[in-house]
Amino acid sequence: MWQRNRTSLADFMLEGLFDDSLPHLFLFSLTMVVFLIAVSGNTLTILLICADPRLHTPMYFLLSQLSLMDLMHVSTTIPKMATNYLSGKKSISFVGCATQHFLYLSLGGAECLLLAFMSYDRYVAICHPLRYTVLMSRRVGVMMAVMSWLGAAINSLIHTVILMHFPFCGTRKIHHFYCEFPAVVKLVCGDITVYETTVYICSIVLLLFPIILVSTSYFCILHGVIQMRSAGSKRNAFATCSSHLIVVSLWFGACIFSYMRPRSQRTPLQDKVGSVFYSIITPTLTSDLYSPE
Repeated sequence: MWQRNRTSLADFMLEGLFDDSLPHLFLFSLTMVVFLIAVSGNTLTILLICADPRLHTPMYFLLSQLSLMDLMHVSTTIPKMATNYLSGKKSISFVGCATQHFLYLSLGGAECLLLAFMSYDRYVAICHPLRYTVLMSRRVGVMMAVMSWLGAAINSLIHTVILMHFPFCGTRKIHHFYCEFPAVVKLVCGDITVYETTVYICSIVLLLFPIILVSTSYFCILHGVIQMRSAGSKRNAFATCSSHLIVVSLWFGACIFSYMRPRSQRTPLQDKVGSVFYSIITPTLTSDLYSPE
């Protein structure tokens, strides 16, 4: 029994994102530049919103939470990948893998929910501007942020605890650059069909609710914009929504690609490409697209 517990708590091996070839060295350098842009951009966004009293509104409060999520997201995955690449090591401890899995899943789920709430904020700002301070008070904004963080954390904790309690076998090599669920679950010994089905259903719910809310909000926004008589008002409305729509499209597109495909159609390369979008590219774009004016 003790030997089995020691085996279950053994280190994992991360395949990584790059090898030692010259083209991959260039791609690694490019990735680190993008990482630094994401960290600096999101940090500056948070500091600017906190320092400027004019930005102490629900809209910018939600934006600061989104920037915080993106900042934590890139910090959860990229530093470990870079450390392993530069040191030549590929190991990650059992606790480290569980922690990484919990954090990235929590942050991903929280961002899905927060983006949905932000679409409602856009709807109120455009379609009900006179009632904005009532419908989107500071209290409502805080409640949205708390619901996003707490709901995603509970969901992630349940999945992480169950997953890491399964026995792992084989070489314990994760064909990914961090401990993402689809890559880790492939190492589990035994039949986990029921668990995978449960995770699949939870993923649908976690993605379906935000997508429905976003779609409903923008349908109402489009209907309200069509009824506007001023061309300037229409341009301002589209400008207000354009950055959010771009981030939503990239984020949910990558999440659907990564989590809604059947296991039989997954390949390690496809999983890595999808993860690069929502763990590196989207957090980098957030600070640029949403930069406070």
